[in-house]
Amino acid sequence: MDLTGRPFAVVTGASTGIGRQLGLQMAERGYDLLVTADDEALVGAAEEMRQHGTHVDPVQVDLRSVDGVDQLVSAIRGRGRAPDALLLNAGTGVSGAFLDEPLDDHLDVLAVNVTSVLRTFHAIVPDMVQRGDGRVLITSSVTAAAPGPYISVYSASKAFLQSFSQAVRTELSDSGVTVTALMPGPTDTEFFERADMLDTRLGQMNKDDPADVARDGIEAMLAGKDHVVGGAAKNHLTVAAWSLAPEKLASAINTRFTKPGTGD
Repeated sequence: MDLTGRPFAVVTGASTGIGRQLGLQMAERGYDLLVTADDEALVGAAEEMRQHGTHVDPVQVDLRSVDGVDQLVSAIRGRGRAPDALLLNAGTGVSGAFLDEPLDDHLDVLAVNVTSVLRTFHAIVPDMVQRGDGRVLITSSVTAAAPGPYISVYSASKAFLQSFSQAVRTELSDSGVTVTALMPGPTDTEFFERADMLDTRLGQMNKDDPADVARDGIEAMLAGKDHVVGGAAKNHLTVAAWSLAPEKLASAINTRFTKPGTGD
């Protein structure tokens, strides 16, 4: 049972990068936190968040598995109240031609980026709706706006999240619960190393500060906006351009940034 009287937020993928900044900045705003990730870095991240005087529960789970998501849901429900804010940020990616990479690696991307979001949203948001108040942030990406060769499953997963977030936002329009999509551009996180993209032009280009991206996302979420393009102004231009360009053209241009070896 939560007895602190402070608002309560859940952040997934909170050990590094944008997720860690989301947790830190929600702590700065006075939220108690339940944060999750699949690595040991979560412990240090949680300790850093506690420096802002809030209660932080780190829950280390693997969101690729149904059991991992179920453990997360149980931990959230164990707080005895629905979250005031649910920040579904966990994500992963695989770089390379689709047929050159193991199918299980692609399925893991879908499990984390899509399935874990759907399962957590479906389990937790009804309690927020019953209360009649809440904020949800789903981390999509600017790549949701166009096909992403050599990161095809990652890009498709983010396009799914973008569409899903806007659809359920409409469905919940009279509930008191809002859904916001955060669309970061290239951000200075461990994603590019983990996705084996350091030899790509995208992996080597200048990137946004994850603190700035997280701030953009939180401010949009708390304001109840439908989406926000996080980071530098160029990201807004990218989304605008992709929305106008034929998919064949957008796909060809993206290849110049995402194909392995383009950063050499």
